[in-house]
Amino acid sequence: MEKKRNQVTIHHLFWYFLIFSVIGLLLETIYCYISVGVLESRKGFIWGPLCPVYGICGTALIYVLDKIDLKKSWQLFVAGFLIGSVAEYILSYVLEAIYGIRFWNYDYLKFNLNGRISIIFSIYWGALSVIIMRIVKHLIDKFVNKIKPNNKIIIETAIFVFLVIDCIVTVWGIQTYQNRLLYNIEYKTDSNRLLPKIREKIENNYFTNEKMSTTFPNLRVKTENGDEIWIKTLIDKQEEN
Repeated sequence: MEKKRNQVTIHHLFWYFLIFSVIGLLLETIYCYISVGVLESRKGFIWGPLCPVYGICGTALIYVLDKIDLKKSWQLFVAGFLIGSVAEYILSYVLEAIYGIRFWNYDYLKFNLNGRISIIFSIYWGALSVIIMRIVKHLIDKFVNKIKPNNKIIIETAIFVFLVIDCIVTVWGIQTYQNRLLYNIEYKTDSNRLLPKIREKIENNYFTNEKMSTTFPNLRVKTENGDEIWIKTLIDKQEEN
């Protein structure tokens, strides 16, 4: 008798995103350390151990693969290869539109498409799809199903509100960081009102170059000429001057 499949609800999708964002950050950090020998932040948000690219792509993989219900591992691999690549490619443009900068660029790898996806990471998406659908999804489903409905709503609402605030603060911080380095714009106010004073203090004392470069060490921006450069290159030039 075939085992009944677990119905994927909005609650499951939320936890897929959250858990894969954390797992993705961990894997990305380990991969960077092994391949480059550097231990650095790979976060996508200014607060919390999250890399939302993996959360979104992982959730998209489960949602689509669950709908088409593939039985064989090689089918999961091929579908995951394609779905993960498309999701990552689209997400690269979406994040650039939101933040105004590039979070990753695969130009240094062979067989890449516009630096947004590469064959090696597409293969990773295929392999991860098999692992996710064969093992990880069932474990997450089991965990989510055990949470009591009332507690689930409270926990998910609290986390969602935090993520929205985290996203807003991240966009604010990155724009401040970019304006300071690329356009030499720094917010200052002569007003005695509370909100302008708070904004000035946050932008100048919290979104510092040191904090932002440590949190997002691989950010890239486009100059007025359309050239893409590393933000940390701008910091080095400013320090030299």
